[in-house]
Amino acid sequence: MQLIFSMLYQIKKGSWGALTVVMMAGFLPYVAAQKNYTLSGYVKDRNSGETLIGANIVNLDNPQQGAATNLYGFYSLTLPEGKYRIVCSYLGYQDQFFEIQLDKSLTLNVELSEGVLMEEVVISADKDERRKNVEGTQMGTIDIPVENIKKLPAIFGEVDILKTLQLLPGVLASGEGNSGFYVRGGGPDQNLVLLDEAVVYNAGHLLGFFSVFNADAIKNTTLIKGGMPANYGGRLSSVLDIQMKEGNDKKFGVEGGIGIISSRLTVQGPVVKEKSSFIISGRRTYALDLAQPLLKGGKFEGTNYYFYDLNTKWNYKFSNKDRIYFSGYFGNDVLVFRQPARDFAFDLPYGNKTATLRWNHLFSDKMFMNVSAIYNDYKFEFRGSQEDFRFRVFSGVKDWNFKVDFDYFPSNRHTIKYGVNYTFHTLTPNTASASTPDVQFNTTFKPKRAHEAAIYVLDDMKLSSRISMNTGLRFSVFSQVGPYTSKITGQEFASMEPVKTYTGLEPRWSINYKVNQETSIKSRNHLYQSVFASG
Repeated sequence: MQLIFSMLYQIKKGSWGALTVVMMAGFLPYVAAQKNYTLSGYVKDRNSGETLIGANIVNLDNPQQGAATNLYGFYSLTLPEGKYRIVCSYLGYQDQFFEIQLDKSLTLNVELSEGVLMEEVVISADKDERRKNVEGTQMGTIDIPVENIKKLPAIFGEVDILKTLQLLPGVLASGEGNSGFYVRGGGPDQNLVLLDEAVVYNAGHLLGFFSVFNADAIKNTTLIKGGMPANYGGRLSSVLDIQMKEGNDKKFGVEGGIGIISSRLTVQGPVVKEKSSFIISGRRTYALDLAQPLLKGGKFEGTNYYFYDLNTKWNYKFSNKDRIYFSGYFGNDVLVFRQPARDFAFDLPYGNKTATLRWNHLFSDKMFMNVSAIYNDYKFEFRGSQEDFRFRVFSGVKDWNFKVDFDYFPSNRHTIKYGVNYTFHTLTPNTASASTPDVQFNTTFKPKRAHEAAIYVLDDMKLSSRISMNTGLRFSVFSQVGPYTSKITGQEFASMEPVKTYTGLEPRWSINYKVNQETSIKSRNHLYQSVFASG
């Protein structure tokens, strides 16, 4: 970690010096009069074995001493030696209570049962969400379990995550009935959409009317509407981070549904009970398939439209310290238009493919690591013809991504995250071709390639019972490489030779002052203007 800060300090001295010093101070050893021990483990659903994201583990006698599970259901809580009453809670689940004697570091894996036991009906805000909002430094962050999304009315019976987000403050639909969204004035292309860490470049089916996310395969959705932490980059407006279910590791299950325009089916179950599981979830539209007999012999015979998507995930637990996950998404839209009388036809296929391979490793009860290898491919194509005339337009984006992230928990008042990220882009711009029996036209361009890399560190700490601070620093690099020929100078660049390189230093900080149990004041300053170019 000292090496990371040394690199960042050499990159940009001067005005960022004070910030760097503050962040480096977060890495000093935690000093306490008493000997400290760590309580750590995973929180899961008792029935399915799914890990629970954002579950709270709190000392009942001192609610200031608590922790929350990360994206993989892991928590780490460091406390002084002694006897404690611990409660584990999660929205929609029954609380679990434990009495522990903490005279050594312990592993406590918790399984929660769904349902809330109560003697009377009380309408109130959720205390865990309120506590997180009042005491946390992050602003504009909303976690939405998919169970809550499924409770809302759905158009044509299709539960849609993106349309649910459009009901939130600060989020606006990009068009009537469209699944794209604006966040506080930013454009749809300024939203970073992730599915199991893979970037989704086009999140819409049916020309944007439905989203590509099948709710039966989704576990949790997190929307960050502003002030993104340093582990996210590449977009200005918001982050939509979606995690897929891992599959029931205790029993097999099948669920599905038949809707007005589509049907869906999900199969999940254990490969090795309580050690490995899988989930496969698919859906497909068929509205125009059913209309084909009506179109036969008419002006639009052969016209059809459908979309399909398939979500799949598999995981294996090697030990309490090592787990591996593989997840994939495959989706496509196919629009076929035919006018036999005019000999006119066009086809419009487009879609996303993503694959994510991840390895979780626990170095200790305070150090969590995740290594990810990610592939994503987006293609858009338009083909048309009339009599002897043919034309085709194509564009696409293909990425190979490798990242390593660390979560370090020095104490219950202090969390450090850091990591590196590298992506190799292959960008295919609009390529067009047309032909007749006598003329051939082709504007095919060579694919453009680029390296993108980033290194980041963030430090979230409670300075006192009232003041919390989150500081972060991210250094990003984007470099276009050959083969490439400059249209201005005519200079030719060989394969992988740098053409133009951009670097940017992004300091980010936010402070929370807790006025009382119900009120807090937050301030943030996220700077993205420090950009340097070379080449």
